[in-house]
Amino acid sequence: MAEDGKDKPNSSPEKKSPPPRRHLDSRSLIAAVILTLLILAGIIILTLWLVYDPRKPQFRVLKVTVFNINTTSPLLISTAMQFTVVTRNPSKRTSIHYSHLSAILLYKDQAITPPMMLPPLVHDAKTTVAMSPVLGGSPVEVAAEVGYSLEADEAYGAVSLRMIIKGRVKFKGGRIWSRSYGMNVKCDVAVAVAKKGFVGEVGVISSPPCEVAI
Repeated sequence: MAEDGKDKPNSSPEKKSPPPRRHLDSRSLIAAVILTLLILAGIIILTLWLVYDPRKPQFRVLKVTVFNINTTSPLLISTAMQFTVVTRNPSKRTSIHYSHLSAILLYKDQAITPPMMLPPLVHDAKTTVAMSPVLGGSPVEVAAEVGYSLEADEAYGAVSLRMIIKGRVKFKGGRIWSRSYGMNVKCDVAVAVAKKGFVGEVGVISSPPCEVAI
């Protein structure tokens, strides 16, 4: 028989003291400092970017010279044409640096020339530069309806074309360089063809400003 006065063991769990908060406080402080520095860096970069005012370049086709447009069969088109393209950098403080440039000619949304690689280009602020690539040379296989349509347009005396220029661009303001952006330029141009087999400069019926996507 157990004694009445004997103490029973205490079954309640011991209370643990909370961990020190100084480790959590130091981590929060470091995170806050890093976040603040990132925000300040972003504000500085954005401010400099707005001050240097980078803008998309402007492109337009001014002149077209035909050396050859020959539909040897409904499935093959041989073309050689020179396009004088003027590009303007509207920014007052930022230069544009082009690389990996290539151009191709489309008719009815189908390529009628192989891609032509173009040399790199540096476009200073507030300047205009002209380039005159010759596109074509070797025959290109096309759908039959495209060949028939081109022959019909030549007989009518007007051909609508689209030149595509692709490449990479970087903007430079002072000592600050932007990252590299992809560029896609679409230039629609309608030219007057006097007769089939004509060689030389042709009249430009319409040539609106090119669409530039960066």
